[in-house]
Amino acid sequence: MNQALLTAGCAAAPGALRGGAPAAGAWAQIPLPAPGVFRIRPLAFEATASYLQRLAGAYRLTLPQLLDSAGITVHGHGTPPAAELDLSPTTARRVAAVARVRPHALARALPGLLQDGTTDARPATAYWGPVERRQQAVRACTTCVRHHSRGTADTAWIHRPWHQLVCRRHQQATPDPRLTSTLRTGTVPELTTAHHRHQRLQRHPRSAHAWQAAHAITTRWYDHQQHLTDHWHRRLHQLARANAHMDRVGNASAVLLARDLVIYPETVTLARTLATLPHPHQAPRVYNAIAVIGHRLGMVRFSPATSDPLTTYLGSRP
Repeated sequence: MNQALLTAGCAAAPGALRGGAPAAGAWAQIPLPAPGVFRIRPLAFEATASYLQRLAGAYRLTLPQLLDSAGITVHGHGTPPAAELDLSPTTARRVAAVARVRPHALARALPGLLQDGTTDARPATAYWGPVERRQQAVRACTTCVRHHSRGTADTAWIHRPWHQLVCRRHQQATPDPRLTSTLRTGTVPELTTAHHRHQRLQRHPRSAHAWQAAHAITTRWYDHQQHLTDHWHRRLHQLARANAHMDRVGNASAVLLARDLVIYPETVTLARTLATLPHPHQAPRVYNAIAVIGHRLGMVRFSPATSDPLTTYLGSRP
């Protein structure tokens, strides 16, 4: 498929998008996909490179072959999740045409897609760039990927939003980008319960800030083995028994790989409490808040030191 044919295909794309099957004409130049596959839907928050790889797989092409056939010049090399593709606006429109997905829908699903509204004829280019580990995408739920790929792929990478850690429908999660396989969470039902409570937390106006603070606090407790250590050890053991592959991921230990899952229920509980606390200024209010938090976390004796991250946070709140 050369560049002229793709340009013609882009012009015909709106009509092609109305039906499930490819349109005639320029679309006929695109290699036929696997049987029954006519449109590959992006996952919410999916990495751009991940979506393009799934799209290429549906047409039985490699990613370089797909981009080359669409007249897109690629600079650099990489693979997700350690690297990501940045597309020019022209490239984004071509990808939408090839994928038979409306451009605004594609831009809404892919957070890394560049869509600046320009209509000029700048070159169709794509650039590979490295991604810092804390910003890397994580493995998406395998069952969700198969459904969105019509069975042609089971691997995809998403930039998970702060309010979604667990796929409640299929009971899978990937708490760390170093995990190349999802973790099964069905053996720990409180994770699904925490997910539901997390969604309700999202509606609170202070939810994002409260979640960030709560996650920092529980992560510190976990790393320093404070307060909830026995409880978290039990949950880690439950996850490890159901996911033996956690011990076979490079030099990373299961203790770190599963950390966000292990502390998840308590992080949600703490975040919900912080989001609804009044703004304390006096020491008595700090101690009252600590008592409330300890009760909600199920700790009979909870007396954090003045250097504890929770005490520090409560004392510094405006």
